[in-house]
Amino acid sequence: MEKFALVIISIATTALCWGIYGPVLHWGQAGMGGARLRPFMGVGIAYFLIAIVAPIILVYVLKQESETKYHWTWTGTVWSLAGGAAGAIGALGIIMAFNFGGKPDYVMPLVFGFAPVVNTLFTMYFNQTWKNISTVQGSIYGAGLIMVAVGAVLVLTAAPKAKPGSHSAKPAIEKPAVVGEREA
Repeated sequence: MEKFALVIISIATTALCWGIYGPVLHWGQAGMGGARLRPFMGVGIAYFLIAIVAPIILVYVLKQESETKYHWTWTGTVWSLAGGAAGAIGALGIIMAFNFGGKPDYVMPLVFGFAPVVNTLFTMYFNQTWKNISTVQGSIYGAGLIMVAVGAVLVLTAAPKAKPGSHSAKPAIEKPAVVGEREA
């Protein structure tokens, strides 16, 4: 039961962090005068600190993984790099969507609406579980995937839009002031 609670806490942490990723990144872009790629470099620095420095401390300094059980392999390294590249390319895709005029209120729901569908289809194909889609349970699962895709499309088509002339210069949610930041 303790491990299940940790799984739920981990999922909630990911949902929270990924849920605020778009708006916070958008604020970073606004804070850099509308720059798109410079804030992405900030994302890269954060990834370096969290995905390189922190695991080095956990694995090698705090001995979180034993060398007898865990070790580096070419296969594991290649697949891990491919996964990291997919994540980084996805993050760049979000940046470019913002660059071309997309807004967090519909870019992020579309990304997170379609990502589970892509994940499921990819996993089903490579695990050969797509053959089970003809069962009742598989049919319900397939219907759920279709509903997720339809929901994502509805988010795009029904995204809230500001009334002409009512657009405020301030965002609906105020970003916290950064020490040393000048007021505009």
